[in-house]
Amino acid sequence: MTRLVRATTAALALVLLGTFLSSCTEEHKSITLRVLASPELADVEPLLGQLKEDTGVELEMDYTATADLAGQYPAAGHAAHQLAWLASDRSFLLRVQDAHLNRPESTAIMRSPVVAGLAPAVAATLRERAPDGRITWADIADAAADGTVRFGMADPRRSDTGRAALVGVATAAAGTGRALREQDVSCDRLRGFRSGQTLTDPSSRELIDGYPSHQDDTNALIAHESELLSLNASGKLRRPLTIVHPDDGMVLSDFPLLLLDPRERPAYQKVVDWLLSADVQQKLMDRTHRRPVNPDVEPAPQLRTAVGNALSFPDRLSIIERLVDDYGDPEHPTADQVVFLLDFSTSMRGKRMADLRAAFAGLSGADRTAAGKFARFYRGERLTVVRFAGRVLQERTVTVSGDEDLKTLERTVTGGGFGADTAVWSALDRGYRISAAALRQDPGRPVSIVLMTDGENNAGLAYGEFLRHYRRLGTGAASVPTFPVQFGEADAAELKRVAAATGGRMVDANLSSLADAFKEIRGCH
Repeated sequence: MTRLVRATTAALALVLLGTFLSSCTEEHKSITLRVLASPELADVEPLLGQLKEDTGVELEMDYTATADLAGQYPAAGHAAHQLAWLASDRSFLLRVQDAHLNRPESTAIMRSPVVAGLAPAVAATLRERAPDGRITWADIADAAADGTVRFGMADPRRSDTGRAALVGVATAAAGTGRALREQDVSCDRLRGFRSGQTLTDPSSRELIDGYPSHQDDTNALIAHESELLSLNASGKLRRPLTIVHPDDGMVLSDFPLLLLDPRERPAYQKVVDWLLSADVQQKLMDRTHRRPVNPDVEPAPQLRTAVGNALSFPDRLSIIERLVDDYGDPEHPTADQVVFLLDFSTSMRGKRMADLRAAFAGLSGADRTAAGKFARFYRGERLTVVRFAGRVLQERTVTVSGDEDLKTLERTVTGGGFGADTAVWSALDRGYRISAAALRQDPGRPVSIVLMTDGENNAGLAYGEFLRHYRRLGTGAASVPTFPVQFGEADAAELKRVAAATGGRMVDANLSSLADAFKEIRGCH
């Protein structure tokens, strides 16, 4: 009996030992997952060896992720990548939503707001200009428009960091305090801001790496707080950048890890648990300067600045696509030409003319509201002012390069006399001839016309004659919209009709003010 018991006990021990060894082997079985990652996540690579040691999961990183993984997910046939690790998955998830694909599981790993890094002298200048020294995106846009700020930003067509930056600035420009809507991007409010961009790259990693050799011609960077802190700590800059957390809000990236292949969920969960552990969160923060998501880890002193108003991302991909399309190619920026046709008939004397001149002064930089800073005239923009009454009284064109050009326009608007009668359609005919000539000279330049009048047409061409002239100008004229501004007793029906015929829209200045009407149509095309 004793021998039988001993034999049975030994057999059971062997079985249990085998089961234990088998479970241990299974638990630490090595597996390799391919990860499609944002380029800026290359800074976590040195920690991934420890991940493999601790969990048996090896991550094979592919740093080629685009802003929304278009053309990369879903992959044809078997998934090329089992995971994705992005700076932000917002554009990607909107594309998944539009395509009615299954939404991948996503876990936030780290956080970092998109902020501005300014050369110390530039930061000091902007603080002197700003109320209470609190710099906003509107202040940065204003300084970009007048040439004070010359910034670098990753290409929003390719980079999720560049796209997050663009959404942040555009949301601030809309001034609603909410996520962008279709109507908020119907006109491009960022042209002045864009005029200050002097440096770009396909990814923010390349942008940051290349910036030290461009410090003479670029005095600001728009990127994640973490990237700017890392750059400042690198010793590659003559002077560290001053990091500004804009007072009108920031987009917060959370560097999510996504499960693209649901069959790998057990391994994905091991990776997530490891990354979110307090020890690893501390190491990630120390190495990358990103904010921990684990509440048990205390942020480093330089990461304790409150994000404040975290700006929401739009809920429709079409809004993002319109915003990115309007911003265009940062390497080949184009500046607009706007032709202003201004009624100087005798009915404009007095308060109406004072309002017109104040509106132009506001567009030249006198308007210090947030909306005014985004709407102002900007360097490189080509502006034509045509003063008319019963005929064209004066015509002047400048390309803005500084204050002197804006003063030239101001003298044109403030120094001219008045005339009898109101030749609205003759003035518009002249505006289209100017536009056609501009397009022949530079076919890629966006051109638009702003027509401001306070009365009805009583001289020169009739409306039908204008339309015949307009149609004879051909396809070039068809790309130039007219935005009539109704003021005083102007014929609203006629102005709406010409707006519809040319692809523009009418704005009624009687409902607000002439200054607000001009700001409303800035950037419309």
